[in-house]
Amino acid sequence: MALWLQVKTALAAEIEGGAWRPGERLPTEPELMERFGVSRFTVRQAIASLERRGLVRAEQGRGTFVHRDLLAYPISSRTRFSRNLIEQGFDPGGELLLQEVIPASEEVAEALAIAPGALVAHRRGIGTADGIPIEVASVWLPADRFPDFARVKAEHATYTATFAAYGIPDYLRLWTRVEGRLPTPEEAEALRQLEASPVLAVTRLDADLQGRPISYGRSAWSGERVVFDLQDGSRALVG
Repeated sequence: MALWLQVKTALAAEIEGGAWRPGERLPTEPELMERFGVSRFTVRQAIASLERRGLVRAEQGRGTFVHRDLLAYPISSRTRFSRNLIEQGFDPGGELLLQEVIPASEEVAEALAIAPGALVAHRRGIGTADGIPIEVASVWLPADRFPDFARVKAEHATYTATFAAYGIPDYLRLWTRVEGRLPTPEEAEALRQLEASPVLAVTRLDADLQGRPISYGRSAWSGERVVFDLQDGSRALVG
């Protein structure tokens, strides 16, 4: 049996036997080289084979992790990020990358039914599941309806609670558009994946119960970690 196949067989047996939990990082290349008495090239062959089998995933700059099943993310008229993850046993989290108030572009203005150039609150951040990035997203909201949004959002864990603070007790997803493409360098870095790995690009619009748009978003989701589940006849366009 070839050396790389011996390493791969041993690691696969340990993974399938529960020696490492889903999401746990495997030993480093030098550690595996020392353990099995093989070269770096042999270790990389073994890891690549495990990745093709779907047992592990390699994250650029972080290491190799035991693969966790794809997150089945429901898209419906009541899509909620935190709730979707919690119901599947994932711990939702995130990192804020940018927060600003800017003039609305024509695209954003049209979606939010406001005048081009009107001020909007813009947030860009990374959404995580169990600390693993699954999306990098930008969200725009009308600044006149959500004054001092940065401060109010900082006081609440979710958008649902933030909207409630502005007197919007509930809201609906009007439509969602999903397209497959390759990530930009910035998206690949934020998602900790290779630029050759595809993402699911999502554009969406949320509105209050009177149908008035309140939030327009664009995001890139890791195609290796997430699958979308369209529910309750939600209006979704796939390109």
